[in-house]
Amino acid sequence: FLEDCGTYFPEVKKHPDKYLQRCPESVKKWLKQLKSAGKILLLITSSHSDYCRLLCEHILGNDFEEYFDIVITNALKPGFFSHTPNQRPFRTLENDEEQEALLSLDKPGWYSQGNATQLYELLKKMTGKVDPKVVYFGDSMHSDIFPARHYSNWETVLILEELLGDKVTVPAETESEPLEKKGKYEGELLKALYSVSKQWGSFFVDRLPGLENAEETLVHTWSCKCISTYSTIAIPSLEAIADLPLDYRFTRFSSNSSATAGYYPSPPRALLPNEESVTMK
Repeated sequence: FLEDCGTYFPEVKKHPDKYLQRCPESVKKWLKQLKSAGKILLLITSSHSDYCRLLCEHILGNDFEEYFDIVITNALKPGFFSHTPNQRPFRTLENDEEQEALLSLDKPGWYSQGNATQLYELLKKMTGKVDPKVVYFGDSMHSDIFPARHYSNWETVLILEELLGDKVTVPAETESEPLEKKGKYEGELLKALYSVSKQWGSFFVDRLPGLENAEETLVHTWSCKCISTYSTIAIPSLEAIADLPLDYRFTRFSSNSSATAGYYPSPPRALLPNEESVTMK
């Protein structure tokens, strides 16, 4: 990015509108509401600071830093969660260039590299709590959701675009509850966006052919099992929850509930028919 080499970075720099979608106003409003409610907001990305700045200025605006208390770039997830402070210390930045390593993280700001252990110690100081709760949003099971849950035991929200593959629900005009109590995708009307892959089938369920005349068996895919194991909830996008009240109570994935409980606003269609007969594999 700094040297303006290759095909990708120069092209994105010249034509950001061609490749980047601007953040919906509802999500911006939601971020501001969270901050006004006393929540500490963090942005953690594996991108370097210069590239992160380009993306965020285009997506959120030139004032994007005002949305976050802490910005961490070049985090190199999933290592950010698994590495110790000695293995990967935080570094300060000057004109997007990394500076000296820090022995500890003492105040909010913009940092590079780092580790979840020292970040959590800073969150303890900032909140005044012994065990502050962290809710981490990410779209990668490998880099975000699994390591944040496995190493840090954070609550995790998986942003899962595959939930848009079946359907999107939109609010019906005749709702029994006030609309402000519902998300913009929570309703009874269905609108298909695109079909399940003809090459790979469903992201959530495999169909195993039966022997001889036996019926086929439905099994959850490995990806589907990971979702319910390591995610607190799964949503199609931030926009899907941005209009909800901040105290909205989500039904979470749990070993004591069905494998579809944590999907919001509704489970993927592939998991709904004959749910009891679908087995894990």
